[in-house]
Amino acid sequence: MNSAILGPVVALAAWTMVIWLWMYATRIPAMRRAGLDAMGMVGSTGRSLRDDLVAKGESKASWVADNYNHLHEAPTVFYAICIVLAIVGQGDNLNATIAWAYVVLRILHSLVQLIGNRVVIRFSVFALSSIALIMLVTHAAMSVFLN
Repeated sequence: MNSAILGPVVALAAWTMVIWLWMYATRIPAMRRAGLDAMGMVGSTGRSLRDDLVAKGESKASWVADNYNHLHEAPTVFYAICIVLAIVGQGDNLNATIAWAYVVLRILHSLVQLIGNRVVIRFSVFALSSIALIMLVTHAAMSVFLN
């Protein structure tokens, strides 16, 4: 199967791995600066680590981890819907364009969160990406249920 919509799927997955690298490149030095000993931590959760980093003035390191988590939320719907669209032969043209728009908006969302984390801007970009995702879901539903 060769469908144009698979390009955005791979691009967003690759972006998620970039954020994974960015997360560890910022979080490990932040932990050191905060005096947190990762080797001595037992039973710690991501939330408690976030709280410890924020309490020690290292909130930006947590922004990256938060964004990494965000890339495992709504984008999971994106991945599934894009694969459905590819399977039913609707992964080209308009749907591929919408999928690329979604990826660009998610990357922009990441950059907003990682650089300045202005919530109103981040939410606006998230809302636009959600509209793109809703369009893809609607197109997939129409292809699956109306054909």
